[in-house]
This record gives sequence, structure tokens and C-alpha cells, in this order.
Amino acid sequence: MSNSSGICCITNNAEANSSITDNTITPLNLLSDNLASILNVADFDFFSDAKIITGDRKQVSVHRCILSARSSFFKNMFGGTKEKVTKRIDLKEVAKDYDVGFDALNVVLRYLYSGKIEHKGVCVCVDDDCSHFGCWPVVDFMLQLLYASFTFQISELIALYQDHLLEILDKIAIDDILEVLSVANICGKTCDKLLRRCTEITVNSNVDITTLEKSLPQPLSKQIIHKRNELGLNISESLNLLHKHVNRIHRALDSDDVELVRLLLKEGHTTLDEAHALHYAVAYCDVKTTTELLDLGLADVNHKNNRGYSVLHVAATRKEPKIIASLLTKGAQPSELTLDGRKALQISKRCTKAVNYYKFTEEGNISSNDRLCIEILEQAERRDPLLGEASLSLAMAGDDLRMKLLYLENRVGLAKLLFPMEAKVVLDITQIDGTSEFTPNLGGCQRTTMDLNEAPFKIKEEHLIRMKALSRSVELGKRFFPRCSAVLNKIMDADDLSQLACMGNDSPEDRQAKRRRYGELQEVLNKVFHEDKEEYDRSAISSSSSSTSIGIARPNNSKIAMKN
Repeated sequence: MSNSSGICCITNNAEANSSITDNTITPLNLLSDNLASILNVADFDFFSDAKIITGDRKQVSVHRCILSARSSFFKNMFGGTKEKVTKRIDLKEVAKDYDVGFDALNVVLRYLYSGKIEHKGVCVCVDDDCSHFGCWPVVDFMLQLLYASFTFQISELIALYQDHLLEILDKIAIDDILEVLSVANICGKTCDKLLRRCTEITVNSNVDITTLEKSLPQPLSKQIIHKRNELGLNISESLNLLHKHVNRIHRALDSDDVELVRLLLKEGHTTLDEAHALHYAVAYCDVKTTTELLDLGLADVNHKNNRGYSVLHVAATRKEPKIIASLLTKGAQPSELTLDGRKALQISKRCTKAVNYYKFTEEGNISSNDRLCIEILEQAERRDPLLGEASLSLAMAGDDLRMKLLYLENRVGLAKLLFPMEAKVVLDITQIDGTSEFTPNLGGCQRTTMDLNEAPFKIKEEHLIRMKALSRSVELGKRFFPRCSAVLNKIMDADDLSQLACMGNDSPEDRQAKRRRYGELQEVLNKVFHEDKEEYDRSAISSSSSSTSIGIARPNNSKIAMKN
């Protein structure tokens, strides 16, 4: 069975296979194709009598008689009196332990309808150099299929996917094997071979105790630690003492108490680097706590743990763009390699499903975290762009502080409208919300915190603080998101705005007229921005009431393992 695409049939009786003749194959194939055609086809939706709802709230119309005949699970679900018959199954309620997506559900249902297995291009990562045998999208998809087969009590599919996972275990990263081990443990005796093999690999691996306890159910992690002790793989007494101090720091981070971390460090028993505190925070803590820990400036952002992973390597599996961007701005090196020769960019690419990455995102819509992380790391590996003036219009504004402030304010406002996720990543890092926004006070408009139309215009401390934050935001946007920056350049460098920004040898009256016109344009832009933003927020609220957004499989399945 191929990882990227494949069609196969499963039968349980080898002797029956040998007795099948060409005269029976064609009718059987036709029957299989006909039954498969009624699944997810609008023309047959009228004849369906039940629905299955996936975790991302997509609905699949199904037929109770077919599923009941093929699976004892569905026979029990759909059985009962006419008054109490089940016609709607929420996958989140019957398959609670691992997220099963729409694509995996379709593969299993198509097998129940047709006896054939087919999946095309749904489990390929973004890395072009990957063979797509052991990357996370492949592993995750196989686990979804295995767990769905276990839930629906389809023994032949359980055996098929268990054997396939056993075949590729040597190509799977150890942190992903922990996830395979968790699912095999859920499936119990039906996946006994897979459970025993994954346990053996984990016992003999260099995965630390903290990762085991965070990634696996408590009984399973204790079992692995016990087996390590029996094999003499336990740590020394001195390391045990250090582990106690490290645990105190980790518990403080779990409580989002960075101040307590600071106090624990003053005791002098360990350092942030010895505790791999940044690694831990990036893997398990929220963005705010991680950023606060990073801002302490007490840890080496390029420090590697015992397994050869830098903090950036761990962040690449987290899929949180703000953390990755923050680490890079603090000096994290994207060129650092793991012990097996991987950079953070490759790790991120092999964690990301290609179909999600290449999904077209219109300007003004939210980009996926997967795509943002890869874009940031790609730009970090390239030579940094010149971080001077953002574009032509800003350069032409010369030393006129008011025009530069207006330009930067407009540019950042436009970025927030067209590229909301990218803008949020950058603006959170620069903490621009802590500065006072300003717009021109024209025609009786409501006065804002700072008024750029004071005559004469005076440079104030808040102007410089705001300008520094805006300039930093534009620089980071250009550094990490050049695609978005290019779009903004085209808009901001339009002829009308460029001519207004060019003062040259204009008379004071001409300058004043241009400033007034520039301010009018900015006021129009601001008005449109806010109107569109309000409309966007209303539509977002409306859509969220009827459906939920598609979640990322790895975080939802507790798949973030610290790589100590």
C-alpha cells in the first residue's frame, strides 16, 4: 500500500481468492464501484438516512443499512426502535481519544461501501526531499485510520494499518513513535504487536523522563521507566538531585509563574540552560509565558539539550509563529543542525501536511500557523533584507517626521487588514499596543491621543516611541513576510501617495496642502479599515456559531514533546 496514494482490496479467505474467475471479477468490481459512488455524491444525498459529523464539523451522508451490514459498531449504533433510532453520529463523542479527520473517515467509509482502500495525496508533507514514508503527516494519517478502524470494529483494517506502521517504524522520529505508542495503547490487544515494539524502542531511546510523562498516559510512562531501571538505564544520584530542582522550575512554568522561576534561579541550584527551561516552555507553555521567560535574557537561545535539539528545533514542532519569530529576533540560529542533520525548517516542513500548506489564502483571510512558521524559517535562512526604509514612499518623505509617522501608521493599519495573522505575529513581538496610536485631526474628527496637525508640529517622546515600534514592526514584517511586504509596497507606493510624500522644493503652502491631502487619504483609509474590520468580525462571529475552525492534529492530540 502506497503512502501517498493507493487502491487495494482486502479479503479474508485465500482459497476463495483462488477460485475467483474473470467472469466474476468484472461484476464484483462493478458492484464495488456502484456502491462507492453513492458515498459523498450529491445526487444520492436524498437517499441517505444518517449523517456522521467529523471533528472539524464536516458532515458525511451515509446509509444505515450498508454500514450496519458491514460493521457491528454501526449495527449497534443504528439499531433500536423506530422511535429511538440514531440518525446522527458525532465522531468527537464516539472517537474521543484521537482526532479523526474528514479524509481518514472517508477512506474507512469507502472501504465499508466498496471493499477497496483508496487515498490520494492526503498524507504528504511539504518537504520535497522527503520520501513520505515516516514524516508526521503520514504517521498521523495512519494513526487516524487505525483508530477509526478500531472504533468502528473493522478487524481487517486494524491488522492492515498495524502491519503498515510496523513496517515504517524505523523511519519514524522517536517523538512521533511516542504518539504511535499512545494510540496502540488505546487499541489494546488488537494492536499488541505494535504496542510491544513501540515500547521496546522507547525503553532503549534517549527520550527523557519529562517527555515520557508529558506524552504518554501515566501507567504507560511508569512502565517504561520501570523497565529502564531493570535494564540499568536509570540516572545517577547526582542527576536525581538536579532533576528535583529542574522539576521545581518546570512546575513554576506550568503555573505560568515566571517570577517564581526568577526566585528559584537565585537559589543557585541550577540555571535555565541546565534545566532546559526554554525547551520546556516552548514545548508545553503558552505563548505569553514563553515570551516572558525569553525576555528575562538569562538563557542561551542556541543552547542544545542532551538530544542535540536547540530551542528553535523544538519550536518548529510547536507550530506557533510568534514563538519562532521571537526566538529569531533574540538571536536563534536557523542553520543549527540536530544530531541527525536536520534544521528547524526541515523539521517544520516534515510536520506540515502539503494540502494545508498550499491551500490558497485570500488577502484579508487568516493564514494557517503551519504556513506562517515555514515562511518565517525560510526567510531566516535567507540573507536578511535591508532593514532601512520600508519602501519608496517612506524614503521620499525624507526628514519630515509627521509624514513618516503617517506613512508607518497607514502601512501597519493596512497590514492588519490584509494580513491579520502575519500582522499579529509581528505586532505582538514589537508590543506596539503599548504605544499611543495617532491619526490626523481633520474636519472636526475626534481627537486621538496624539495629534499630528499641531502647528508647529513638535517632536514628543511618545512620537519617537511610537515611530520606533512602527518601524520595528515594518522591519520584522519585511524580514519574515516579504510576500506580504511586497503587496503593501505596491499599495503604499501608488503614484498619488508618492507625489504627496515628495516635498522637494515646494513652497510652504504646497507642503501644507499636500500634508492636508495626505491626511485626508489616511482618514479615508482608516474609515474603510474600521468598517471592513467590523464587517469581518461580524461575519466571523456568525460563522463560528454554526461551525468551528479546523484544528491542527498534533496539538489536539497532545503531540508536543520536549526534546531533552
